[in-house]
Parts: sequence; C-alpha cells; structure tokens
Amino acid sequence: MMKASAQDLLDWYDRGARRLPWRGTADPYRIWISEVMLQQTTVAAVGPRYARFLARFPDVAALAAAEWAELAEEWAGLGYYARARNLHAAARAIMAGAIPATVEGWRALPGIGPYTAAAIGAIALGAPVVPMDGNVERVVARLHAVEAPLPGARAELARLGQLFTTQPAMRARPGDFAQALFDLGATICTPRNPACALCPWREACRGFALGLAPSLPRKAPKAARTQLHGVHFALLDGQGRLLLQRRPESGLLGGMLALPGTPWRAQPWTAEEASPHAPLAGVNWRPLPGEARHGFTHRDLTMTLWAARTPRLPEGAEALPLEEALRHMPSAMRKLLALLGPGFTAP
Repeated sequence: MMKASAQDLLDWYDRGARRLPWRGTADPYRIWISEVMLQQTTVAAVGPRYARFLARFPDVAALAAAEWAELAEEWAGLGYYARARNLHAAARAIMAGAIPATVEGWRALPGIGPYTAAAIGAIALGAPVVPMDGNVERVVARLHAVEAPLPGARAELARLGQLFTTQPAMRARPGDFAQALFDLGATICTPRNPACALCPWREACRGFALGLAPSLPRKAPKAARTQLHGVHFALLDGQGRLLLQRRPESGLLGGMLALPGTPWRAQPWTAEEASPHAPLAGVNWRPLPGEARHGFTHRDLTMTLWAARTPRLPEGAEALPLEEALRHMPSAMRKLLALLGPGFTAP
C-alpha cells in the first residue's frame, strides 16, 4: 500500500482547519494552558474558559504569583483538579528558573507528561515530534491496522506515530502537522462511524482496506470502577451564607472549596455514623431526599446531603453567599447542592 503522506494531511488541514482560540499563537505559555485544559475536557467547554483564564493569568509570572485559592476558583467546574495544582507548581518552577526551550525541559516540570511536552514542543517550539493523544493513537492504530488492545499497544503506536518525523513536509511544519492530526481524529477518524470517504489518508489506511477501521483501536476490558460514598452538610446562616471548607491538597478535589462532610469510603454511611461529622452540633440537621452522583477517572461517588439553618456561623468560619459559592465550587459539589431545591427552608 502507499505510504501516508504528511503533505497530503497538511493540504487537507490547510483547506479546512478548525478555528480554535488557542491556534495562531506560538506562545509556549498559551499552548501549555490550552493543552492542560483540553485533557479530559471537551473543546466546546474549554473555549470560553481558556479566554477567561488568560484574562486573569495572562502569563506564567501572573500564574506563579497567584494564590492557590485564586487558581482553584478559576478552575472550578473544569474537573480533574490535579491539573490545576500541577499548573501552579510548574509555573512556580519556571519562575525559579526559565521557561523551557526543549521538549525534555517541559517534560521535567510537574504534571507535564509525554503528550503535553510533545504538543508544546511541536506547536510552540517547532520540534519534529508527534504528540500522541487519544485522537492520534486512534488514527495511527487504524492507519497501520494495529489490533493489539490498548493500553498495551501504546508503545507500538507511539513508535509508528514518530515515523512521520522522517518526512520533510512534517519536519517543515511540525506544529501544523500535530494540529492536523488532532483535527483528523476529532472530525473524520472519529471513535464511531469514521468518515473514511472524506479522509485524506484513506488509500494509505490498512484498517480501511481490511474493513477494520471502525473497530480500532481495540481496548482491553475495563476494570470495575471503585464505588465511593459520602455524606455532606449544608449549613446556611441568617444572611444566606453557606459554610464551606477547603479539601486537603492531596486526593480527589484537592484544594477545592467543598461542603464539610464525612470521608469518602466504599460503604454507604448510616445516619448514626454520619452524625458525628456534622460541622455544628445543636442545630436541626435534616437528611434531604435524593443522591448526587459524580464520576472521577476510575471512581464513582454517591453523596447524600443533610441541611440546616443557624442564625450565625462559627466565628472565623469560611463562608460565601449560596449563589457565589456555586460559582466557586467544583461540579461535584454543585450537583450536591442541587438537592437543596429552590425552596429550601429550615425545618
């Protein structure tokens, strides 16, 4: 079969590249922020948040100088909060030295994996590397008809992907080539029902020739997801302020504002077990009907909510008006607060 041509892909990209807010720049900082935001988050969700983030933290110095609470507030709702913690740590590491000028330099920073370092290298630094995200792995698996399942096939897919670096067209435009691969995987070589008739590499694709393209890449059976359970407490004072606490830096939702509550564990909590975790004794706590569910990468969390009102919150307690708290909290906590209902009143 003919070899997949980097020039053919670039010609296709030049005719119809997606217009995205983070394109048209070679600023490593802006490329870095976009790539971190796009991990596990859709392009549609990232678009407006990317612009807002850069307005608040326009460069690495501003990000490094920010307090964690500021960054946590800006990241609220984007999920996968370890990304934000690593962004903060990496920004401070850069300010202690210099912004990296190589893929290897980026790889050495906190939270920067092989894909992100390669994406920054290709797009911002012009390095002849192929970033291997899920879209690109899918394209390469189909192009070469790799039937070994993920994640075991990942090293072979990376090796095959890097073969494009031998082509002069790719080496002349590594950033555009990387983004062309992203576009191909996102718009043509999609997980289900790939539009093979429109693909610039159809004639070079072994998966298409063998009728295997829609079934690739194969995936090993998923392990059972861990189930977690928790009880949280919504305490409102006479001014409508909600009692909050910041979660520990490590672990799920690390460093984010949250409702006080029990630890998250495998077994559901009984009322007798949960009661001692209430943040204030002597108020009339009422378990509310319903549950809030939230999925993390490998874990599912089910939460129940108890609610109460009190004239005054404890001295020095962290609190925000309910509507403001909703803007600052991660989506798991917002789902939980939805159980309050619009007409919540103290019993």
